[in-house]
Amino acid sequence: MRTRILINGALAVMTSLAIACAAAAAPSAMLAPSASQAAAARISAELLTRYHYTPKALDATMSAKIFDNYLDALDTERMIFTKADVDRMSADRAKLSGAILHQDLAIPFSIFNLYRQRLVLRLTSARAMVKGGGFDFSQKDSLQIERKDLAWPRTDAEANELWRKRVKNDWLRLRLAGEPDAKIVQALDRRYASALKEVGQTRSDDAFEVFMNAYTMAVDPHTSYLGPRSAQNFNIAMSLSLVGIGASMREKDGYDTVSELTKGGPAMRSGQLAVGDRIVGVAQGEGAAFTPIQGMRLDEAVALIRGPADSVVVLDVLPAKAAADGAHRRVSLIRKKITLDDEAARKKLITVNEGGQTRRIGIITLPSFYRDFDAQQRGATKVKSVSDDVARLLGELKAEGAQGVLMDLRDNGGGSLTEAVTLTGLFTGKGPVLQERHADGKLVVDSNTTTHAAWTGPVGVLINRNSASASEIFAAAIQDYGRGVVIGERSFGKGTVQSTVSLDELAKRPKPEFGELKMTIAQFFRIDGDTTQLRGVVPDITFTKAIDDSAWGEAKFDNALPSFRVKPATFVQQAAVRAVTPQLAQRSAERVAGNAEFQDLQQQALRAAQQRKSNVISLNETERRSERASEVAHGALDVAALVGKPGQPSVADASAGILDDGLNAQERSDALPDRVAGAD
Repeated sequence: MRTRILINGALAVMTSLAIACAAAAAPSAMLAPSASQAAAARISAELLTRYHYTPKALDATMSAKIFDNYLDALDTERMIFTKADVDRMSADRAKLSGAILHQDLAIPFSIFNLYRQRLVLRLTSARAMVKGGGFDFSQKDSLQIERKDLAWPRTDAEANELWRKRVKNDWLRLRLAGEPDAKIVQALDRRYASALKEVGQTRSDDAFEVFMNAYTMAVDPHTSYLGPRSAQNFNIAMSLSLVGIGASMREKDGYDTVSELTKGGPAMRSGQLAVGDRIVGVAQGEGAAFTPIQGMRLDEAVALIRGPADSVVVLDVLPAKAAADGAHRRVSLIRKKITLDDEAARKKLITVNEGGQTRRIGIITLPSFYRDFDAQQRGATKVKSVSDDVARLLGELKAEGAQGVLMDLRDNGGGSLTEAVTLTGLFTGKGPVLQERHADGKLVVDSNTTTHAAWTGPVGVLINRNSASASEIFAAAIQDYGRGVVIGERSFGKGTVQSTVSLDELAKRPKPEFGELKMTIAQFFRIDGDTTQLRGVVPDITFTKAIDDSAWGEAKFDNALPSFRVKPATFVQQAAVRAVTPQLAQRSAERVAGNAEFQDLQQQALRAAQQRKSNVISLNETERRSERASEVAHGALDVAALVGKPGQPSVADASAGILDDGLNAQERSDALPDRVAGAD
């Protein structure tokens, strides 16, 4: 049985149904569970009730928690179900544990099917509102920003009123960005029609994965279930590699469209495929029949394009500049291993002039703590890993004359525990890095025994609220050793360790069918005996926060594990950095106090916190324009930094507050939100 020790980022794999299954004009058929899904649920329950760090019985209490989590995942903002729907479903509140234990998932699937029906109703209504138009933006009207803690609408009429305000806000955002009404109607209708299409493409795998994560989330915030396709994408993210043609795709205007080509990949090397080309069919080899993919779910199309290394895939391509009825071309490519280098550690060297002195500082950015576990399991002599990449980058920085190194771990949610230990050793040498406490209460010290210090010069570690798990281990060890200075914001506060178990290998299944379970098996502690759990890593030098992070972090989970101390490990602290840290912090505080831009950032964070507390945004056009103008006037929007850059506004536009283009992230970018999902 394959297991991998992970300390992944802040978020569990709880699928957001607004994204994973926002989906068709009417769900054509009711989704039903498969026998393999029922079996996977039961196996997961056996593991969670026996081998989890804090095992919890699958009883009526757990069933109620699963039910609440399930509804929250499906209808986070409480705008899809009505109170009557919830009341009817609540009759089965205590039956979900039995559904798992008895391998009968009819109840959770009936809830999901009702969700799809209601979502189609809401989205269809939204499209009608868009086409009807007639919004009066001079009225005193407002929208509640977050509804997750509010009551469900009592009737369909109340739900429609909530959606009216949502559509009105979408319209107003585009209006403030300068779009004419005709284009607004077109853009919003396309947005809601796309969401309806996604509803129709929802599969039983989606329903099962959301339900299972409602269960795992009830156990602890970082235990999660991954279906076969999610597990594959997770493995790609951890290894930074896949086998395919080296192209990313997105759905655009009904076509699976090439949005990016990987440098050095088969697609780019062939010269036969270009950004904007539309792939309408896929064949598994020369002479094989084509499978049409137009209208197919993007992840299913990507799965057809991926395949074994050195195998042939043939694509039926409608060129970017061709009309819908234009001539197609057939492109034959040999699949190869693709390395996702843009998601690997990277470096740059900057020159800093301060106090009459010039210093060369190397900056290494780490998106994650990656390691190719599959290659390791196959016995490969060379395994892609963050520690190897950073060791190479440190060598290059030395050769380039770097005098200090800053490790940028902002937004790094974690990854491999092994890599956290080895990477720390590149700066501290051999010795303890963290301590693990398992379910039996035993404390184990994890030490670096393989790497010598590759960098002995000055070190800084940059973190923010999204730095979690492995990032916190690294930052805490650097801080405890006195090896360097930690800079930025308090980190996320995740101090738990997960192991990923293949349910298929456990059940001896010949092909991926059951998925994987990522399960919390331990809690980790700093070598000084303290914990990052709930507390995070407190930086030596605190940066001014640009955003309000009061609603984010481990402490916001209602079932997060408690924090406590253990006895310290034996290690030797370097006193030199610790001695000067208070002086460095004082100098930083003085610079912040005398810097107008930092003061503006503090005011911006304060206003964001106040808006979050009020939870209301105006739908009156005059008021919204006034609010934006006030933000610009107070420096909340760095106009000077934006003006003159490609795609950014003029000074006049910026001063008018026209910085929000009114588009959603997926509409704004040619790339998929999830880089891995589109990398075929």
